[in-house]
Amino acid sequence: MARDELLKQRWELIVERLSAKFSDGDPLDLDAIIYLIGVQELGQLDRRFKKDHKLDLMHIAICKLLTPYGFYEFDYVDEDGWPHYKVKEELPHLKAGEQSILMKDAIVNYFLETEFID
Repeated sequence: MARDELLKQRWELIVERLSAKFSDGDPLDLDAIIYLIGVQELGQLDRRFKKDHKLDLMHIAICKLLTPYGFYEFDYVDEDGWPHYKVKEELPHLKAGEQSILMKDAIVNYFLETEFID
């Protein structure tokens, strides 16, 4: 099977499973899934977040997702339990479609590692 087709199938499986669990079946978009990963990585699952914290959660997720690609490196966890990353390499300038593919690939790899999908 072509790599693109496998990525598409795995992505659709992730969207299906997460949507069933978190949005009563309404399909979650890429940003919503990134947000959920940020909440998971923070580990404060029972907490309500303000808008500025939601952006911080998405940043945590993006850093975590792009660490295996060499763009970020985990640095430390602060006194409030928030993980911090440092930039190892600047992200290349990508077109919107290329950014989406990179993030979907990173998300698929994240959920493969956590055994949410296989």
